[in-house]
Amino acid sequence: MIRRLPQSRDRGIPEATVARLPLYLRALTGMAERGVATVSSEDLALAAGVNSAKLRKDLSHLGSYGTRGVGYDVEYLIYQISRELGLTQDWAVAIVGIGNLGRALANYGGFVSRGFRVAALFDANPEVVGDHIAGLNVEHIDELEAVIERRGVSIVVIATPAAAAQQICDRVIAVGVTSILNFAPTVLSVPEGVDVRKVDLSIELQILAFHEQRKGDRESGGPVMAEELQQGASA
Repeated sequence: MIRRLPQSRDRGIPEATVARLPLYLRALTGMAERGVATVSSEDLALAAGVNSAKLRKDLSHLGSYGTRGVGYDVEYLIYQISRELGLTQDWAVAIVGIGNLGRALANYGGFVSRGFRVAALFDANPEVVGDHIAGLNVEHIDELEAVIERRGVSIVVIATPAAAAQQICDRVIAVGVTSILNFAPTVLSVPEGVDVRKVDLSIELQILAFHEQRKGDRESGGPVMAEELQQGASA
């Protein structure tokens, strides 16, 4: 049986808030590890990289308002956010595509502590099938549907080449998976009700390169953007 991830949008929590909850959780977890018992909204916002007013509004969606003059109880807020994100449960994850990235994901030890358990690994390459990685044998892609159903996989990570990603996506959706993390360099087409999160490292690097170039242009007096010229002319 495939268990469903909680749909925070059905509870009236905005998607932008949901996207920030992991940032708060990461900051709070670090504080708990350092023995911090309570934290003000200002300090938590600073640690998470947001402004305090936005943080207070986000946490109000969870029914958490803190205590005036004291702040938020760190352990309880960790529990509240973890519960809202579904991290108090054990979510079975399958990784499809066991190349360098797939292997790195399979070996990542941080999943278990955050409520995610890698339950299956798949690949189409006969030289990879049968490899033993992080306590699991890599299974042939032909076994995808049967293994997903048998092991109750709720989330599928696609780390295949772009050409294979859509077919894999269609197959896992057909067997009942509605949560997909896509590392393949392509946009997946999915029906309503299926959630896809895309991770594209090359795009992130290109954005960083853009900012590096602009910093270099400013330092060297090189080309600037049109809006900067307009701002300078109107100054």
